[in-house]
Amino acid sequence: MAGNTLLFKSNYAVSSKIEPFYKGGKVQISHDEQYIFCTCGPKVNILQIDTGKIIHSIEQDDQEDITSFSLSPDDEVLVTASRALLLKQWDWKQEKCARSWRAIHNVPVASMTFDCTSTLLATGGCDGTIKLWDVVKQYCTHNLKGSSGVVHLVEFHPDISRLQLFSSSVDCGIRIWDLRTSKCICVLESHYSAVTALAFSPDGQTLISSGRDKICSVWDLKKKAVKRTVPVYEAVEGVVLLPGTSDYSQMGVKGEGLHFVTAGSKGVLRVWDSSSARCVFTQVLPDAPALKIEEGDLDPRSLMHLLPMPRSNRLATVTAEHNILIYQMPALTVQQQFVGYNDDVLDVKFLGKDDTHIVVATNSSQLKVFELATNSCQILYGHTDTILSIDVFRKGSMFASCAKDNSLRLWKMDLKSGHVRCVAQGSGHSNAVGSVACSRLKKAFLVSGSQDCTIKVWDLPDPLPDVGCEPVLMTARLTEKAHDKDVNSVTISPNDKLLASGSQDRTAKLWSLADMSLLGVFRGHSRGVWCVQFSPVDQVLATASADGSIKIWSIQDFSCLKTFEGHDASVLKIIFVSRGTQLVSSGSDGLVKLWTIKTNECVKTFDAHQDKVWALHGGSKDDLMVTGSADSTITLWKDVTEVELAEEQAKQEDQVLKQQELSNLLHEKKYLKALGIAISLDQPHTALRVIREIRQQEDGIQELEKTLLKLRQDQKASVLRYSVVWNTNSRSCLDAQAVLQVLLTHLSPEEILQYQGTRTHLEGLIPYTERHMQRISRLLQASMFLDYMWQKMRITGGIDSIRLPVFCKVRIEVLAFGKQELEEL
Repeated sequence: MAGNTLLFKSNYAVSSKIEPFYKGGKVQISHDEQYIFCTCGPKVNILQIDTGKIIHSIEQDDQEDITSFSLSPDDEVLVTASRALLLKQWDWKQEKCARSWRAIHNVPVASMTFDCTSTLLATGGCDGTIKLWDVVKQYCTHNLKGSSGVVHLVEFHPDISRLQLFSSSVDCGIRIWDLRTSKCICVLESHYSAVTALAFSPDGQTLISSGRDKICSVWDLKKKAVKRTVPVYEAVEGVVLLPGTSDYSQMGVKGEGLHFVTAGSKGVLRVWDSSSARCVFTQVLPDAPALKIEEGDLDPRSLMHLLPMPRSNRLATVTAEHNILIYQMPALTVQQQFVGYNDDVLDVKFLGKDDTHIVVATNSSQLKVFELATNSCQILYGHTDTILSIDVFRKGSMFASCAKDNSLRLWKMDLKSGHVRCVAQGSGHSNAVGSVACSRLKKAFLVSGSQDCTIKVWDLPDPLPDVGCEPVLMTARLTEKAHDKDVNSVTISPNDKLLASGSQDRTAKLWSLADMSLLGVFRGHSRGVWCVQFSPVDQVLATASADGSIKIWSIQDFSCLKTFEGHDASVLKIIFVSRGTQLVSSGSDGLVKLWTIKTNECVKTFDAHQDKVWALHGGSKDDLMVTGSADSTITLWKDVTEVELAEEQAKQEDQVLKQQELSNLLHEKKYLKALGIAISLDQPHTALRVIREIRQQEDGIQELEKTLLKLRQDQKASVLRYSVVWNTNSRSCLDAQAVLQVLLTHLSPEEILQYQGTRTHLEGLIPYTERHMQRISRLLQASMFLDYMWQKMRITGGIDSIRLPVFCKVRIEVLAFGKQELEEL
């Protein structure tokens, strides 16, 4: 295998994660347009728009789901409402709850909003009531009754002098409340379905409402009447007025009249002229075929929210698949995309010249390309059903994908702009395509394996079309009935001459790519084979199976060379690392394991996922790997072996220096500093050596007392912990008891109990101390008897005439030492 100089990997550390941060519900953008606030179960996650990172996470202590929240216009106060009927006011920058109070509503709060002064908060409940709260003086100011059913929309009139609140509930009307009298002064009736959004004109005289009844209504608030009804021909979820300060001619806006943007079930943004009720601009969707959507299902491209960003002249939308898209006006081009929820991650591969991106296949028909530096995502449309597998060509600018729609596609990245487009596509399988592999030496061909039990070899078109051109069609050069059951995995050898396949029929097979002739069969697994991989340097093949094992096979005689067992469930993916001398595997048990092939040893187990780890890929420089799991999390790992070795070496050198310094300090009788160094090294034996050196001095008791009392509190706690260990051994129990005498004499019980684990330590001292007392008491009794015998012998025979046996002398010395022990205790 590799040379002796190769450094085996010993550890990976989590470098970063792409985790779910939004699973549906309300989304709000801070007024300074730096952060996105969105709900995720019991949390409100705060995403920094520039970096794409979650910088704060506000979480309920009771783990109850957050039903609604609102951020004040000054970006200072965040209030959340949970299913526990509690309202909480947060200092969100510090992630601390400032106060909490009962919501008074009998059922959860469905909607809430602040007024423009950031002092009044309105909450709409599922019980049909609306409460108003003064968040400064902290009391309820209004209780508005009259709505029927859930109040899903509350909005203050932007002119605070009017003191008006607008609300809508399941009766489809828009109620206007006069906050001076706490009465409903009018109900605006035009919609026949739920009202989803309200937008006020700058002068406050015109209101635009949108609904799921596929219309928008333009209201004259002076007359409380509809000025115009605009048929939108789709369920509208959001409406935003275009500010009149910019040139929107690119969006078909002509004249000075009110124009507004709608977002809805068709997944496009439309610009409307309110005076003529005409659509003047429609955003173009990415070129994607129609999806297979069951009746009643929501189109994943539907837009659920539309949010204005007036400072930067942008718009933000939220899709039904929980993606957040930010558009730059007036061209309405996508500037940033963030994926709030990935569902099951089925495959992931590094992409780009220096692994700057990753391409991800989730339980959907879209591919997602993440830029690792910013977490911004490009969503690729093309497949019409769930994408199952991805493979990347060498140098990482092209990759292939295959899906349940029986097809595969070839994608190319523009290295300058980072944009990815489909350049070729192929179909021909009669069932889902579960695996795809790219040629290794040149960008010449693809291999696909399908649930129809066949393998196909596809030649790439030459030349490939440029990014942005129409995809060309690929045709299969070879087709082979390969297995008796689903083909789960295919892989190509480093020299492009061999192909290996793994199947649900429990076998792996080796093929010649020249003519797809079968060279051999690998039999030995007791369940289906999930993954096959060629070694980058040796003539061996690795297979991973649902039987929980990994096997290494010789491709010369098809014999099994090694078997690795350690996963508690199916092994789903494997890759070679360290130039083929090690393996990394991932399994259904949520674990990732690092193996050394030569020793059959599992070097390390990594536990960072909560569900099946379907995806695993190594970086081009062998220092990174990425995993993806059914827990919707993508984890980026960095090899920290060299860092740990350097740290360990530095630590050892530091310890050698400290040991030398310790010897010098003991020689100079600087006991306090010596004991401090021993404690900092966390070496109880070295600390015991210092204690003994102190006790051997002429004034050892006073010196020990002076040294121990000068220690810091944490150092005293460490010495107490060491004493418990010393006390278990009869050779060091006297030193332990001497330390305990000083600590228990000079420190109050309250002070001692502040040390971490003190109660446990003291409980551990008692049985051993009692045992030492019993032993020394027996020694003392025996020594008294020998003292008596010695005195009698002196009286009767004279001391010089009696020669005691040597063993008797030794016994007397031992017992005398026992007497000394008892006196010291």
